[in-house]
Amino acid sequence: GGNDTSADSARPPLPAHPGTTASSAPPATGAADSALPRSEPVRLLIPEISVDAPFTDLAIGDKGQLQPPPAGDTNLVGWYAKGVSPGEKGTSIIAGHVDTKTSAAVFARLDQLDKGDKFQVRRADGRRATFVVDSLETFAKDEFPSDRVYGDADRPEVRLITCAGDYDHKVKDYTDNLVVFAHLA
Repeated sequence: GGNDTSADSARPPLPAHPGTTASSAPPATGAADSALPRSEPVRLLIPEISVDAPFTDLAIGDKGQLQPPPAGDTNLVGWYAKGVSPGEKGTSIIAGHVDTKTSAAVFARLDQLDKGDKFQVRRADGRRATFVVDSLETFAKDEFPSDRVYGDADRPEVRLITCAGDYDHKVKDYTDNLVVFAHLA
């Protein structure tokens, strides 16, 4: 999101159990479907768009929407900590602001990623999970495909989510969400 983060009613709802939370898969060996064990993400590194950002935990709000990271830090991303960690089998959710009231934010250039671009998540266990971008898609917030974006995957995947479209001054939020779909390399 961006600008004013108090209006969470326009944010896409998270299903009751996005992704999976347990994995008995062995450590990654380089194969695309090799899952990593659970470990909290520490930093998001996207060289293509100059992102080097720390993580914070995100939760679900009263209305069933994923709460955005605090707007006070423009270089901060959040992950849904009760879901899958980046690199685990399933779908991990990472969100960041496109801007704030004062400046551009961590995902200001997220729309510049292309299919095939790579990014990394540095994890608390010391490993780096490398992901490959599959696609970028923009969805109207009132038609957000929650099942498609948040649904469980049979391999380690990540969704990078930010606001997009026009800024609606009445609701103090953007009209769309940009979602980057990616899988573990």
